[in-house]
This record gives sequence, structure tokens and C-alpha cells, in this order.
Amino acid sequence: MDRKNVLQYDRRTNVLEQAQYKYQLQDVQDPNLYRDLYEYTSVPKVAFNHRVVPMNMPEDIWLTDTTFRDGQQGCQPFSVNQIVDLFKLMSRLGGPQGIVRASEFFLYTEKDREAVRRCQDLGLRFPEITSWIRAVEKDFQLVKDMNLRETGILVSCSDYHIFKKLRMTRAQAMDQYLGVVKSALSYGITPRCHFEDITRADFYGFVVPFATELMKLARESGTPIKIRACDTMGFGVTYPGVAMPRSVQGIIYGLLHYADVPSRWIEWHGHNDFYKVVTNASTAWLYGASAVNCTMLGIGERTGNCPLEAMAMEYASLRGHTGGMDFTAITEIAEYFEKNIGYQIPPRTPFVGRHFNTTRAGIHADGLLKDEEIYNIFDTAALLNRPAGVAIDSFAGLAGITHWVNTFYRLSGVDKIDKRHPAIAAMNADIADIYAKGRNTVMSDVELEALLEKADPELFKALSADKF
Repeated sequence: MDRKNVLQYDRRTNVLEQAQYKYQLQDVQDPNLYRDLYEYTSVPKVAFNHRVVPMNMPEDIWLTDTTFRDGQQGCQPFSVNQIVDLFKLMSRLGGPQGIVRASEFFLYTEKDREAVRRCQDLGLRFPEITSWIRAVEKDFQLVKDMNLRETGILVSCSDYHIFKKLRMTRAQAMDQYLGVVKSALSYGITPRCHFEDITRADFYGFVVPFATELMKLARESGTPIKIRACDTMGFGVTYPGVAMPRSVQGIIYGLLHYADVPSRWIEWHGHNDFYKVVTNASTAWLYGASAVNCTMLGIGERTGNCPLEAMAMEYASLRGHTGGMDFTAITEIAEYFEKNIGYQIPPRTPFVGRHFNTTRAGIHADGLLKDEEIYNIFDTAALLNRPAGVAIDSFAGLAGITHWVNTFYRLSGVDKIDKRHPAIAAMNADIADIYAKGRNTVMSDVELEALLEKADPELFKALSADKF
């Protein structure tokens, strides 16, 4: 290296830095499976090298969605009408600034294409409709025929996939991938390269050299080439000083610093196999990725993807404002999944579960009734259109039972039940009798529904017909 060029001014960090080493493809004979970390016969290990990288949150961050692609792989397929309805709710959640920036679709069946056409006909600016295709020539024509600007392309990057699934060498895989990307560019399509299984990949031996070649193509073509860093198995961790390839912040830093990928072209896609999906996505933002990829309610294969509603909350927490998002759409999305799709949301799921803001401890319920701020995470009624709830025990009384009925059945305005309703008095009497016989735990919703049905069958039937 020429000593005169050792120091260079870096416009991203605005300081002089030593000239970066350019990583070359390491075309190894045998796959690097990181058996010291991934024995397979034991829980994967977390190793540390005590190297830390700086936080570098981009000026602009956003969400992308894969509910209609990856999400559908974890539940029953949606109908066209359901996709259209959910797409409209997604757009409402993202708001006029497009915090939910894009949503990807399959294109393979006529139903897939009809869903795309119907969503296009809505004329919504956000989210932008993109696709996901196989890396074959005829699929690029599908993208063009649907008048889409961008598509995702699978480019598996770990030796598990390159050697074991594709039966290739690293050089052969890179050559094939680059050819596919060039084909996309020839069609005038912006490629979004899905670096599958990046948390088991040889980062400096394959990922960085491949990303570097993609950036060369982007400069030559004048077309963005996006990179989706896919934590396919949920192996990513965020502890300070954690070693590669499991370091989320190390992956994002490496793509930025060693492969010169702009933040706006980097997207994180995680899975929740080890309960880390939200933290990993937030860390990707903090260290330089502009986009995090999500699904509604976190649906997806195995343990699912990063929940869209969770990252909407993370955005508001990190930015200090909502960016124009409409959080009440989160509640309507949850209602739609349960009422129109038949999807059962675990009741204690944050933000969307029926009981996420219901307190059950008797002393907590007493405090909540006096001032809900004591035991509610924020004004869920104002932000999510989900009033705080209380569980019922011997001290609930008429007011507590009435509160349960109105919140459980989501009654408001003139539809709200008054505590003087005969059914409330009857339920109160039955509850008093139950606790007089020795009960000392709170009543479950199922038990309370049974008591309401006993007290007033017609009221129960009417309320249950519209229940959340």
C-alpha cells in the first residue's frame, strides 16, 4: 500500500481513517460451518472477541413488510380480499410519511397477481409494492409485466447453503448471483439481494467480497442494489463485543464500512427462534441499517418474523415521535386477523393480545381503577383505541364488573353498559357467592362470560356476536 494513501477522509464519519482493507473472496475447498458455535447437537454458543463498533443510526429509518410473502408461509394463505384489506390497514399504520415503506408479494399464481393488481388499484403512495422471485429469467418478466420497480432475489450466503444445498463453491455461487443481478438490471429492475443465513456465513470470506462486487455493479449501472441481511435462523445477538458471524452490529458495520453499502440500501430481516427478533432489528437500526423487515403480528415460518407493530413502537421510542403513524390501525389489524381470518392471537401478546393491558393482581386492579397510569404502560385508549382492563375478584363490585364488560366487549358511547343494568347486579351476586365459598384468585374471562350468559342470555348473545 502506498504510504501516501494510508490516511483517507471518510465522509460518513467525518474523520481521517486508515485506508480500509479490501476483502477478497476466499474460495475454500471445505465449507466453514462454524462448528465451534453451531455443533447442532447442543444449543448454539455465543462467543466474544471484545471488539466493538460505533453506533451509527441513519438520518432516515423505516419499516418494510413481508406479511404477504414470508408471513403467509407461517399461516393459512390469505384470500385476495383479505390481502387488500390488510394492505389498506398497513398503509394507514405507516401514515403519510410512509414509515411502512414497502411490502413484498409473491407473483407465481394468478391469485398472487390479482392481489397485486387490486392493491395497485388503490392508488396508495405507501407502502410501495415489491415482489420476491426465484433467480430465473422468466420471473423477471413477471416483475416487468406487473409494473413493479423492485424485486427481492434470493442469494444464500452461508456455506450451509452454498455447499450443502446449492452444491457449489463460493466462487461458483458468487458468479451465478452476479449474473442474476445483472439480468435484473438489464430489465430495469432494482434488485434487493436477500443474503440468506448471514449469521452463519463467512462474513469476510464471502459476504463482504460479494457485497463489494454488488456495489461496483450499482455504480456502473447507476441503479441501487439493496441488501437484505437475513438472520434466517434467528442466531443474531447484540451483546457488546460478541464475535462474528452472530454480531448484528458487526454485520451492519461491516456492510457499511468494508463494502461501502449505503445505509438506505441496507435492510435487516430477522426471525424469532431465540426470542431476540425485536432487539436485533432495533440494533440494526442503531448501527446503520435504514430498514427493518417485518410482518403483521410477527407471523412467519417457525417462530415467525419481527412484528410490524413492535417495530412501529420501537420507531416511536427511538425517534421520540410517531412519524405520522396511526397506531389505532394496530388494533384494527389484530381485530381483522381474529374476526376475518380466524387467527388466534395469544391474549398476552404485547399491543395486540386481548389482555396485554389487563391487570389481574387484585391490588394492581385497585390502583388501575383509581388511576390507570399507575399500572398501564401508556394511554392505550388514546394511542391504540384499547382501554386498560382489570380482572375481577371479590373486591371488583358493580363498577369493576361494568368496566370488565365494556372493555372486554369493546363497548363505547351509547353502547356502553351501565352499572345499574340488571345483568351487572346478577353477576355481582354470583361473584360474591363464589368468593364466599373460598375462592381467592381472580376470575377468568371464560368464567365471566359464563356468568354474563347466565345473567342475561340475550345480552350475552348480542355482545358475543361482535366480540374482539
